[in-house]
Amino acid sequence: MDRARIVLKPKEDLRLRAGHPWVYDNEIARVEGEPGPGAEVEVFDARLIPVGSAFWNPNSKIRARLYSRAFRAADEAFFVEAFERALAWRRRFFDPERQSLRLVFGEADGLPGLIIDSFVGRALPLDGGGAAEGRWVSAQFLSLGMEMRKDRVLAALESVFPAAGVAERSDAPVRRFEGLPTRVGVMKGEVPRRVAIEENGLSFAIDLLGGQKTGWFLDQRTNRKAAAKFASGRRVLDAFCNQGGFGLTCAANGADSVLAVDASAEAVIAVSHNAAQNGLQDRVRAVEANAFDFLRELERAKERFGLIVLDPPAFAKNRASVEGAHRGYKDLNLRALKLLEPGGILVTCSCSHWFSRERFAAMLEEAARDAGCRLRLVEERTQDLDHPIVSGYDEARYLKCLIVEAGERL
Repeated sequence: MDRARIVLKPKEDLRLRAGHPWVYDNEIARVEGEPGPGAEVEVFDARLIPVGSAFWNPNSKIRARLYSRAFRAADEAFFVEAFERALAWRRRFFDPERQSLRLVFGEADGLPGLIIDSFVGRALPLDGGGAAEGRWVSAQFLSLGMEMRKDRVLAALESVFPAAGVAERSDAPVRRFEGLPTRVGVMKGEVPRRVAIEENGLSFAIDLLGGQKTGWFLDQRTNRKAAAKFASGRRVLDAFCNQGGFGLTCAANGADSVLAVDASAEAVIAVSHNAAQNGLQDRVRAVEANAFDFLRELERAKERFGLIVLDPPAFAKNRASVEGAHRGYKDLNLRALKLLEPGGILVTCSCSHWFSRERFAAMLEEAARDAGCRLRLVEERTQDLDHPIVSGYDEARYLKCLIVEAGERL
């Protein structure tokens, strides 16, 4: 196969050989040949020793994304092998035939710019009629290389893990850095507007074509269960509640009451619906409000909670926004700590890769100091195992979840 060659500058291969899959524009010494956008290229170090095969994008700062450490084509057979490896990892910890989970986690599974989530459940017809059971897939194509190989991806997926329908949720902002427009729609088969999935023994109705990300935040599955261990007999505040994953799990595990807040009217409606579906409507109240303002109002009203969950969207979208994100996270956590009763539990999260574990912990220390309380660390957690963390690729470790107890006042 005659392919263009990318030759790196001296020592620019070291990070790649440690496991990172991205080649930036300023790391390339020269390009031999004329690769078109999305083409497969061979990558060499400065000594002309092979590094691997990559997808080329001349319009992105990430010029090449490695998909193999060998020279090979990204044909249907390649995707079949990659999907089988990814599925084998999930089978060690989950039952993919019965559980909703992430099947492919992009670069962490050797498939740069490809996200595939599988949802197992019941289709919920809008007319309230019978609900059909099945499996539906939601896919995101976030890189040019993957965008140009959709047909191969779909064919390989059908071979390894067939589904009743495939929804495309290629509407993430990162696509614009690849020079790609957003796309949402049905790629294959039929995709119901709403699907009821099960998580931690509860039923949640999700929107595969209109919900956030791919329809549901699967990465917080075990963190919701971990938080709910402390819910019994407590008054719970679930801030940035989305569709109620944390709050409803706490209610089902004995919380006296749950107050859920989100700025999205659709999310608030979904929380109320999901609470009713699980017989928890008497203990769950959902409010549409800006969480920062709402927490200030609760503080002024001298409200107190035994368990508070903070699961905001990513405040740090890039390196330049880290300082502003620090201020936002600190203000949010400070407000929450002031609302906790003595011995209360705070479950606080950040889903931004740019905001490191160390910075997140330091921010919480600052908030505790300003709140005048001492914290005891109960658990430090991250995303679930269907979002694998791999060495050499720090971006895979993005989710931080700290569970702390508010101790004595200082």
